[in-house]
Amino acid sequence: MKQFIEGSKAVALAVKLARPGVISAYPITPQTHIVEELAQLIADGEMKAEFVNVESEHSAASVVLGSTATGVRSFTATSSQGFLLMIEVLFNIAGMRLPLVMTCANRAISAPLNIWNDQQDSMTARDSGWIQLYAENNQEVVDLHIQAYKIAENKEIMLPVMVCMDGFILTHGAEVVDIPDQTLVDKFLPAFELSDKLDINNPKTLGAFADPDHYTEARYAMQVANDNALKIIPQVADEFKKIFGRVSGGLIEGYRIEDAEQVIVAMGSVVGTIKDVVDELRAEGKKAGVLKIVTYRPFPAEVVYRALKDIPQIAVLEKAVSLGASGPLHIDLKSVLCGREGKISRVSGFVIGLGGRDITKNSIREVFDSLSKEEVSCKFVGLKLG
Repeated sequence: MKQFIEGSKAVALAVKLARPGVISAYPITPQTHIVEELAQLIADGEMKAEFVNVESEHSAASVVLGSTATGVRSFTATSSQGFLLMIEVLFNIAGMRLPLVMTCANRAISAPLNIWNDQQDSMTARDSGWIQLYAENNQEVVDLHIQAYKIAENKEIMLPVMVCMDGFILTHGAEVVDIPDQTLVDKFLPAFELSDKLDINNPKTLGAFADPDHYTEARYAMQVANDNALKIIPQVADEFKKIFGRVSGGLIEGYRIEDAEQVIVAMGSVVGTIKDVVDELRAEGKKAGVLKIVTYRPFPAEVVYRALKDIPQIAVLEKAVSLGASGPLHIDLKSVLCGREGKISRVSGFVIGLGGRDITKNSIREVFDSLSKEEVSCKFVGLKLG
């Protein structure tokens, strides 16, 4: 059913369709509307689940760690400083191979205090073992949450998944969204069954102490699971298309890159604006394109390389910076593309939109224009200096 709704409500409805048994979260802007809506659905009897109120995000993550470990499909959501407060537990959830799903409503991190959007929060956990999916629009937000449970719970993966959506731009933006039918979601997403779980009738320990003889093998197993995810995520997207009739999810999405000479690589809602600029540049006779990264972790190195190997000039445009180095996505892309065969002449990195600063068409044109000039690694776009 198509509805004109706020992105946060769309997330809540998608989570409801996945039938979690436990939800726990602590309110933080701009994530709050998601869990408010879920709490209301439960209070009104429209959703059969237990909402656990807690005193912090660290506690919320601990609650859903425990509930997932007992074999109950669970959900949480957070943002920014709350995300950072969770991060100790996020590493534990991944290390215990618990297939939890979380929404990260991307927001800038302190200091200075800022409540607007960029992607620096989720980037801090890129090495945690969590699978990270980034949504361009609210339809994709809905679809990715439903796919996330199927990905996380796959026996060859068994890792948590975070769906990242740009704060305010998507969480508080209203647009037409097709909310799937419950019967179709049930067909796509079977009931959750966890073979290794906490059970008083069959006692066992999860996440136990590991000495040097065992720890490396545990991390290796997580790396193998991430490798498996690169194969399974596209399969899940294909199955989603067959059941729901639309293309959504997967690893990457190329837009007008087949014959492109200049391509911007980006994640999240900014991709929509870049697509508009690409169309304008194409009308002017310029061969521009954009490559959207949907799955950032595990990083889809081979498919990215195949998509970009014949593009002479590439820019990475991202709402994050690895201070003292470059943008995280730019670093990953350089490691994939440099030294390989192809027509690539330069891969430049641009940091944009930090703390919610507007990303205009003109700023994106500025990036395209600069690609024919000297290569840059960490150029801040739209600085106000002097």
